[in-house]
Amino acid sequence: MIRHVVMFRWHDHVDRAAVAALDAALDRLPTVIGEIVSYVHGPDLELSDTTFDYVLVADFETVDDFHTYRDHPEHQAFIAEHIVDTAAERVAVQYQV
Repeated sequence: MIRHVVMFRWHDHVDRAAVAALDAALDRLPTVIGEIVSYVHGPDLELSDTTFDYVLVADFETVDDFHTYRDHPEHQAFIAEHIVDTAAERVAVQYQV
């Protein structure tokens, strides 16, 4: 199993409506990308000043399944619409579980 973890820090202009739209778009991706085994995401609880604003954790059976997700046209459209102008910082890691 491959776990993909992504964390974002938003630009200052990002509001709750933008995050709600991002949430809805992320909820849709597992319905169109069958390689996703598990997909959880949400905003930070703001319990510390040093955290990122949002996290996504996704699981895939194989590296090939992760690559299919990464390159999928729906995922790429999501990035273009909801991440490019929204995220000031992005960090990611993939590891085997």
